[in-house]
Amino acid sequence: MQVNLTRVDQDFHFQATGASGVAINIDGSPEIGGHNAGARPMELLLMGLGGCSAIDVIQILKKQRQQIDSFDIQVTAERTPGEVPSLFKSINIHFILGGPLDKEKVKKAIDLSLDKYCSVAAILYKTATITHSFEVNLTEATA
Repeated sequence: MQVNLTRVDQDFHFQATGASGVAINIDGSPEIGGHNAGARPMELLLMGLGGCSAIDVIQILKKQRQQIDSFDIQVTAERTPGEVPSLFKSINIHFILGGPLDKEKVKKAIDLSLDKYCSVAAILYKTATITHSFEVNLTEATA
């Protein structure tokens, strides 16, 4: 796997691309001279965790023939204050799914993702406590 970063301005704005060719903007905070032109690196880690787990959950639920009508994830985290580097010490992932879903299957899919399949979670578990919660907004199956 390879990613490439190209500096966009004379401060902290970079454009990153991976093998897919999709560009992502990265920037520093205004407090250090950034311009809010992209996500912060630590935000990208949380986005990666959410995305990794979401892909797992969708794959597992599809195999179980579960219909997902909507799917949102909220990831919140706390970093260790006053330390350099300031690592994540706790992370919570809240999954919000909608559809005619079996709640037990959703719970099992999330557990499997975070405990077995998600590589990003496996990395972050080394420095942070990761908790999760979920809600299912049930809807009737449409014909």
